[in-house]
Amino acid sequence: MTSQPPKAPPLYPKTHLLAASGIAALLSLALLVFPSSEVEAKRTTLNLELETPAEQLTQDQDASELVQATNEASPPPFAQIEQQDSAPVETAKIEPPKAPSHREVIVSKGDTLSTLFQKVGLPATSVHEVLASDKQAKQFSQLKHGQKLEFEMSPDGQQLNKLHSQVSDLETITLNRSAKGYTFRRVTTQPTMRSAYVHGVISSSLSVSGQRAGLPHSMTMDMAKVFGYDIDFAQDIRPGDQFEVVYEQKVVNGKAVGTGNILSARFTNRGKTFTAVRYTSKQGITNYYTADGNSMRKAFIRTPVDFARISSRFSSGRKHPILNKIRAHKGVDYAAPRGTPIKATGDGKVLLAGRRGGYGNTVIIQHGNTYRTLYGHMQGFAKGVKTGGSVKQGQVIGYIGTTGLSTGPHLHYEFQVNGVHVDPLGQKLPMADPIAKAERTRFLQQSQPLMARMNQEKATLLASSKR
Repeated sequence: MTSQPPKAPPLYPKTHLLAASGIAALLSLALLVFPSSEVEAKRTTLNLELETPAEQLTQDQDASELVQATNEASPPPFAQIEQQDSAPVETAKIEPPKAPSHREVIVSKGDTLSTLFQKVGLPATSVHEVLASDKQAKQFSQLKHGQKLEFEMSPDGQQLNKLHSQVSDLETITLNRSAKGYTFRRVTTQPTMRSAYVHGVISSSLSVSGQRAGLPHSMTMDMAKVFGYDIDFAQDIRPGDQFEVVYEQKVVNGKAVGTGNILSARFTNRGKTFTAVRYTSKQGITNYYTADGNSMRKAFIRTPVDFARISSRFSSGRKHPILNKIRAHKGVDYAAPRGTPIKATGDGKVLLAGRRGGYGNTVIIQHGNTYRTLYGHMQGFAKGVKTGGSVKQGQVIGYIGTTGLSTGPHLHYEFQVNGVHVDPLGQKLPMADPIAKAERTRFLQQSQPLMARMNQEKATLLASSKR
């Protein structure tokens, strides 16, 4: 009996084989990479023995059902994450409160309070609300170029909570909002006082030399008033003249923020030196005296106009510029810009404050029984100056103009002694009383250290200049 060769396995289409291989690979990958708890607990064995072609469809359906069951049993991790992200979070979110809005603006040319409010985004109604809140709040509308304003606003920027500004080195102003509206507050810093020294040499004018030496203009003017009884600053000043001043200096946090009074001064004019010391008596009266106690104050000051130019002197035979004939010029003319202040040269009673012929607007002052002064061609009279009134030495009585017979803005000044016109530039002025004997020791205790301070400071300057 002849043995039959073994039966060859049936042949299947190649596409079927590829499909079966692909399904098996998918199942293996799903079980190995994305196992579920159930899949990890059981070991799954797939029978890859291929059946007959008729049974292939059944195999494919079983495989498809198996993949679907596996996916349902083990959802992939990305599906789990997606489900967790969509779940509601129970933890409360805490957001920090919004801070008030802070803005700073610098006042420029043409700025008003309204334009500054507009720059920071505040509504126009806020300006009216601020200015109407307090009478003093209107000071915020008195703006200076370069001034800084600081705004604190609500988080939405529609309401002003605080407005602050430093108006000077010593003063700040603030508006704070409260339930009742805005409250205005001013804070003034009290400076400490220290003494300072300055030395200057005249090169062109006292004003320019004072500025170069570091003196503010107001203190240069004060120095001219102190020495104004002895020095005519309109005609006596010469290049090379020198001055020294010890003065009060206001200090805040180590920074100089202003000046006070002149404590002592020394002025050398044409080789002659004048000294002055400030002294307050036991009765509270303050004046300037020489270093040895004589009063700096005279009955009259030399000139009625500060730093003016002498355009015409006292003369008995001057040709009048308008009348064009020889006519005595019984006074001195001081040329200066229109509106320059004119001062009374001494205490007295006003005999006239009105028009007087070719003098135009004129003031005549009687000083006791002996002296009389006249001021002509004024533009107008100072407030409070009227006929029958009284004036004090150095008080402004009017302003330079061109009224009457005048070719340009100037002051015509006359000085009479017992009814006789004299040259005010050459007249010897009467002295005031010196330091009282009862206060002389107290005065010297103050004046001597001040004189010593100036001597020491000047010696130090000279020594440093020689190095």
